Amino acid sequence: MKIFNNKIYLVTGGTGSFGSTMVKNLLKKRGIKEIRVFSRDENKQEKLRVSLNSNKIKFFIGDVRDYNSIKKATEGVDYIFHAAALKQVPSCEFFPMEAVQTNIIGTRNVIEACKQNKIKKAIFLSTDKAVYPVNAMGMTKALMEKVILSYSKDKNVNFCITRYGNVMGSRGSVIPLFLNQIKKNQNITITNLSMSRFLMSLTETVDLVYEALLTGKNGDIFVQKSPSSTIENIAKSLLKILNKRNKFKIIGVRHGERLYEILISKEEMLRTLRKKNHFIIKSDSQYQNFAKYFTKGQKNLNIIEEYNSLNTKILNLKQTTNLLKKQLSNEENEF
Repeated sequence: MKIFNNKIYLVTGGTGSFGSTMVKNLLKKRGIKEIRVFSRDENKQEKLRVSLNSNKIKFFIGDVRDYNSIKKATEGVDYIFHAAALKQVPSCEFFPMEAVQTNIIGTRNVIEACKQNKIKKAIFLSTDKAVYPVNAMGMTKALMEKVILSYSKDKNVNFCITRYGNVMGSRGSVIPLFLNQIKKNQNITITNLSMSRFLMSLTETVDLVYEALLTGKNGDIFVQKSPSSTIENIAKSLLKILNKRNKFKIIGVRHGERLYEILISKEEMLRTLRKKNHFIIKSDSQYQNFAKYFTKGQKNLNIIEEYNSLNTKILNLKQTTNLLKKQLSNEENEF
């Protein structure tokens, strides 16, 4: 394919859960010239370098907070996947300015580097927490999206966003925590039994990024259609799969957490396209002159429901168990 043949790709946050999975997947694409891994963790870079052992991969130590380091890494690059971020909700709650520096300022630096080096297309990763944000992590990701969309009004750039809920194989998911507690015969720490989360795999996150890369228009936001399950059923499923009987310990909701995930707001649903496996939120084309967008008779707007983990397909205990069993047996899983 033309987007892979003799092309150079850059993955920021390339040693993280998504980043490393993306790098491994890109390595399988025939004809790719070079894959650049950009991150600030030299230890993770060394582990990835040893495990992949490929001369197609080039490693760049740097931080998206430092414009010069990301600008240098993007020279000659064709496509960028921007996954670098502060993602832990409690960490961002206690250190919100750190989240601002990485998630907002860092993204602005990536954008400016894209413009400077004439990148063909960049895909930016976001989160459900950016929708009606209630915590610092979500607020910075929401502003990150706004910054990207403001730049996407420039026809000389090509920026898309992919927005995810809970990714099962990622370090930010509760599933690896539960698995570790179960294997150590510890109590399973549960915030709230009825809390619900989307369930999607790292493979699905990669597929959505490729969909955005291949078909996305400037300013599009891609959202995966995913089932959900309660935290109680997720924990019970893992116990059943591992044939264990660990007890639950209810610890209460953590700083900044909410009981269910929202991937598309009511307002966004008004301009959302429904595809077979995903949604595409089209860019808001309004500019600062709002007058021409208001017309007489605009009184009875249809009320459209948001897309969240309570109105998607909700898996029962058996379905959750089957899904997690399949994920755990997948040779590419990150657990």
